[in-house]
Amino acid sequence: MSTAVPRLIITQDNKFWFDAARDGRLEIQRCSDCDTLRHPPAPACPACRSFSWNTVESTRRGTLHSWTVVHHPKDPAFDYPLAVGLIDLEEGIRLVADIAGVDHDDLELGMELEVGFAEHAHGDVLPQLRRPAAEQGSAE
Repeated sequence: MSTAVPRLIITQDNKFWFDAARDGRLEIQRCSDCDTLRHPPAPACPACRSFSWNTVESTRRGTLHSWTVVHHPKDPAFDYPLAVGLIDLEEGIRLVADIAGVDHDDLELGMELEVGFAEHAHGDVLPQLRRPAAEQGSAE
C-alpha cells in the first residue's frame, strides 16, 4: 500500500473556495437568484435549481456543533489522533474541518471556534478550526 498523499480534487465548482483559502479567506457560495448559501460548493442551487451564483466572505466565526476523534484509518496527510469538527458558522451553514490547538478533552458542544487555515500536502491550504484569536493566549 502506497503512503503517497493524494492531491485535492479541484473542479470548476470549488476552485474559488480553494483559491480563497490560499489567500486566508473563507468564501461561501451563494445563489444569485434566491440568495441561498450553500456548502459544499455545487453547480446548482438546492433551493431553486439556478446555476447562477456568487460568493460572500465568511466572518469565519461559529460554534462547535459536533466532533469526533479519528484514530483509524490513517491518512498520511494528517497526524493522529485527529479531532474533526462540524462548526455552525455565523452565516448559517456548517463546515467540517480538523480541530487544532484545542485538547480533545476540552472540546464542548457550543464552544466558540474560528476558522483558520493550514498548509496541507502538496502546498494546498485547508481550513482548520481553532479557538478564537482572543482566547488563544489564555487557553491551557
